[in-house]
Amino acid sequence: MTQKIKDDRLREECGVFGVFGHTDAAELTALGLHALQHRGQEAAGLVSFDGERFQSEKRLGLVGDNFTNKPIMQKLSGIAAMGHVRYSTRGDTVLRNVQPLFADLDTGGFAVGHNGNLTNALVLRNQLVSEGAIFQSTSDTEVILHLVAKSGLTKFTERFIDAIKQLEGAFSLVALTNKKLIGARDSLGIRPLVLGKLNKSYILASETCALDIIGAKFIRDIKNGEVVVITDSGVESFFPFPKTNPRPCIFEYIYFAMPHSIIDGKSVYEIRKSLGRQLAIEDSTIADTVIPVPDSGVPAALGFSEESSIRFDLGLIRNHYVGRTFIEPTHNIRQFGVRLKHSANKMAVKDKRIILIDDSLVRGTTSVKIVSMLYEAGAKEVHLRIASPPIKYCDYYGIDTPNKENLLAATHTLEEMRKYIGATTLKFLSLEGLYKALGSSERDAENPQYTDHCFTGEYPTKLTDLHQIPEHTQQLSLLEE
Repeated sequence: MTQKIKDDRLREECGVFGVFGHTDAAELTALGLHALQHRGQEAAGLVSFDGERFQSEKRLGLVGDNFTNKPIMQKLSGIAAMGHVRYSTRGDTVLRNVQPLFADLDTGGFAVGHNGNLTNALVLRNQLVSEGAIFQSTSDTEVILHLVAKSGLTKFTERFIDAIKQLEGAFSLVALTNKKLIGARDSLGIRPLVLGKLNKSYILASETCALDIIGAKFIRDIKNGEVVVITDSGVESFFPFPKTNPRPCIFEYIYFAMPHSIIDGKSVYEIRKSLGRQLAIEDSTIADTVIPVPDSGVPAALGFSEESSIRFDLGLIRNHYVGRTFIEPTHNIRQFGVRLKHSANKMAVKDKRIILIDDSLVRGTTSVKIVSMLYEAGAKEVHLRIASPPIKYCDYYGIDTPNKENLLAATHTLEEMRKYIGATTLKFLSLEGLYKALGSSERDAENPQYTDHCFTGEYPTKLTDLHQIPEHTQQLSLLEE
């Protein structure tokens, strides 16, 4: 049978990309989505406009497995295109939920892709259904289509703004009409979105790494609460939300974004090294070697090694050819679990006192297996160090976190976690250390600089669906985007 490997990682749901004014718009979009593949590996979609009509292709699986087909790409002709890569947080991955979503409105075709999660999607959906709306998917993104369709305003940009002003939660959006490419970011800027340019063509993307792959120039981040409208005349900005300080998602820096991306003016790679340096400052453990959990733990381990002067080594080797699914015919094969992705480098591990660095700790199941693997390879001591604070609270803004009862730090003391994992010692980066690594002297308790609720429990927006219809909170699992 085919079965998903449930590894112990946080997952984000998607990445968005759009091009306006280029003869190879679809091909550039496919390349951009390939660069954003880390943000979602279960499905991809692409919509293009050729001056007369829209074309749409949606596929389950990876970008490279679906959008390198010549007939498909020839079908997606035009000078404007947008696309989306998706990771479904819950429920089945089905084509009806794959984005971009497309609808024919009275103003013409309209496609939209969404990164994030709307915390009032159920309330809005119930309201729209009661007014006669017919939904074709279980995606909260479809709410946006209906809100635009029913807006009483005349101009499309005004209708789009009218729609997103009704949204709560986190979103970065890319939308395409027959005349415009539109980008929007929620009022706090929780999810990232950047503007780039390739020759005379403008680009919107979730991360700068998607600009790099096509040789586009990074212009700037889309500001929190900003709507940018790209037409033949250039770029126009609107700010429909009340002005507020930005609070980008702190996990973009810790885990989600590619290391070579720049998020809100900060190098992700340098911040991850700084997390490791700060972790070393807070630690005084004597050890022989610093080993990362690859790949996300590597920059923090390098920073820890530099700060502590303890040798860095690759004690774990990752198999990059294992995907999200694997043929597992028997229980005896399935029990190998994490060994499909990681193997111990015995020559670097045997008889060593090890500092093991990982970026975060969620359920702890993978850490149990990795620590056991290192001991089996001959390690004398394994000191697990996490380059972020304990995750104690669920996310409602586009991160796939388990229920609170399945978050190890929410249900166990530090010593209980250590015993469960089997490490010699266990320590987390402090919240103060996290903010120092991000360049802040301290966390502003009155106005936090980042969205950090997974650590603090302080949610920056209303959680309308959770609070207004608690008896239907299971419905949250239906809203997959």
